[in-house]
Amino acid sequence: MGHRSVRRRSVLAIVGILALSPLLGGCFTQNYQRGYVLAEGALEQVPLGAPQEQVLITLGTPSTVATVSGEVFYYISARTEQTAFMPEKIIDQRVVAVYFDKDRRVTRLANYGVQDGKVFDYISRTTPTSGAELSYLSYIFKIFGSK
Repeated sequence: MGHRSVRRRSVLAIVGILALSPLLGGCFTQNYQRGYVLAEGALEQVPLGAPQEQVLITLGTPSTVATVSGEVFYYISARTEQTAFMPEKIIDQRVVAVYFDKDRRVTRLANYGVQDGKVFDYISRTTPTSGAELSYLSYIFKIFGSK
């Protein structure tokens, strides 16, 4: 008889844990990576003057290409998180830009994000202040940042 009651309590404990698991699962945060994933050290493998083919081999196909002021490859990504029943929110969004001259050689690299509500280049440590490119980058962050 004693063996049966221990067994019954074990079964009840397991059933109780299973019943509470959806509630307990809601306490956890899940992180997601959307879009392009920049490999560690990948930008260092793209020196100034490198041909466009090397960029494609090293970084892969860009998310989008623009000809704002010369050809530019944009690699777009976002890290998001979701906690419990809350909506998913963006915690970091990046746009890696590779700029080419008329001979399709790399002239500049940028790693854009948003800092203090403004587009910020983490490589040059500068904020673009005006022009067509700033408008385009702002559009990218807005359109790809909305969920």
